[in-house]
Amino acid sequence: MLKTIVMKKDIILCGVGGQGILSIATIIGEAATKANLHLKQAEVHGMSQRGGDVQSNLRLSTSPIYSDLISQGKADLIISMEPMESLRYLPYLSETGTIVTSSKPFVNIPNYPDEAALMAELEDKPSVVKMDIEAIAQELKTPKAANMVLLGMAAPYIDILSVKQLRDAIGVVFARRGESVVEADLKAFDKGLEASKQ
Repeated sequence: MLKTIVMKKDIILCGVGGQGILSIATIIGEAATKANLHLKQAEVHGMSQRGGDVQSNLRLSTSPIYSDLISQGKADLIISMEPMESLRYLPYLSETGTIVTSSKPFVNIPNYPDEAALMAELEDKPSVVKMDIEAIAQELKTPKAANMVLLGMAAPYIDILSVKQLRDAIGVVFARRGESVVEADLKAFDKGLEASKQ
């Protein structure tokens, strides 16, 4: 009798209110649903204000999932719009997990850590992919698409879903905003993917 191989991906998405982290969660969720994967999601919103922390646990699997929360030491991937936020969730990252984060701090508190110390702590981790996603989005003249640059960077590590499935989900999620927005978001996604591969 053949043993069924279970594929799973436990992802923590984090950032600051207004950065578009929940749009990333929606796109991954849409792609997972279309791929007939089992999906559980739990979200924490920063009291709905810009600047408050926003976090989402996203669990994808080929077999049923019984909890929507990721246990400490079990996350395969942290996707973060903000470097300090990525470090906040380090206790949840597995030993073989990866951090994909923006390298540009969003300084929204008076006692924000020293940037050099923050980067040194990130660089000390075994598997970190970081880039100035806002600068990439600005280059593309789509500053609001920095979150799509980040999703593109993370795509190779969300290996339970294909790049095509994620791109298709962007088209579905942003369809109501019009073709030009979808095209801009796909361009930002592709740029992030390209940057991640380098």
